[in-house]
Amino acid sequence: MRLPARVLICSYRLGGTDGVAVEAGKWAWAFETLGAEVTTLAGEGQADRLLPGLAASASEPPSARDLDAALADADLVVVENLCSLPLNPLAGGALARALAGRPALLHHHDLPSQRRALAHLSPPPDDPCWLHVCVNRRSSAELRAYGYTAFTCHNAFDPDPEVGEREATRARAGLEGPSRRLVLQPTRAIRRKDVPAGLALAEAIGAAYWLLGPAEDGYDEECEKVLADAEVPVVRGPGPARPGHVVADAYAACDAVVLPSTWEGFGNPAIEAATHLRPLAIGPYPVAEELRAYGFRWFDSRRPSELRTFLDAPDAALLQHNAAIARRHFSLADLPSRLARILGRLPGTLRAQ
Repeated sequence: MRLPARVLICSYRLGGTDGVAVEAGKWAWAFETLGAEVTTLAGEGQADRLLPGLAASASEPPSARDLDAALADADLVVVENLCSLPLNPLAGGALARALAGRPALLHHHDLPSQRRALAHLSPPPDDPCWLHVCVNRRSSAELRAYGYTAFTCHNAFDPDPEVGEREATRARAGLEGPSRRLVLQPTRAIRRKDVPAGLALAEAIGAAYWLLGPAEDGYDEECEKVLADAEVPVVRGPGPARPGHVVADAYAACDAVVLPSTWEGFGNPAIEAATHLRPLAIGPYPVAEELRAYGFRWFDSRRPSELRTFLDAPDAALLQHNAAIARRHFSLADLPSRLARILGRLPGTLRAQ
């Protein structure tokens, strides 16, 4: 088995709470478990090396000289979405040119064809020394249709996550009494996350609504209006949770999770809800059906009566069923071996450990 001694993980932005950054952190852990030394490179956020020209908002790409210097000591470069979605085509093009002829894994969370505003653009770049790794089978099939070498590696999760503080978090959120139901939408607020649908579900069952992430991509004003008109209590951001325990406390505090998105490359809350033993009401995004095929028992976010009936008479067996599926098919413990198998298919030369 050929394993890289030094891995560089590169993205527009790292160190945040968005799905790309979270999964990049898991891959870093997996490569370290395999014995590699991992370094991170990003245009913004928290990374070992920052090249501002790689940021999605940068007006000028980094120079070829600066990129070559940043990549020089890596045996393998992992590109997290920077060459997938052309949020900054100049940065993506510069990185692709710097990686030509070098071993690289392009980890695709989204493709241009899957975003309405970008669907007319070309697919990601390709090179004989690269492998394309997608978070869903839909994307892998699309790239293979272009003649690319592409594999699927679903996102991975801790099947035994930290248990957060329920009552204390609810009290900090201003929720009075244990009878007040709370629906958690653990996403950012952007249009495709469909905040109005998540709020509508909470209103339909008389539950408070917690939107965990910030508004981004120009959705700020619209989001403020939607939430200002809410007919139920609204909790915004990670404030009620303890620093460093945001995810655990938010899941502990809620009674149900809603993921009403119209599109997700994966949709981490679909699996997180299972590992945190919370019922999930899910929207109509296409990849949800790929995940549902593993046997998850979810509710339809467009039919709130189904979730309300469950909450009136909770069924612990359903929650344990979903948790068992998450453990069997999406365990973080299996990620190193999955990456090792993918590395075995990588063309070109990797330095042996």
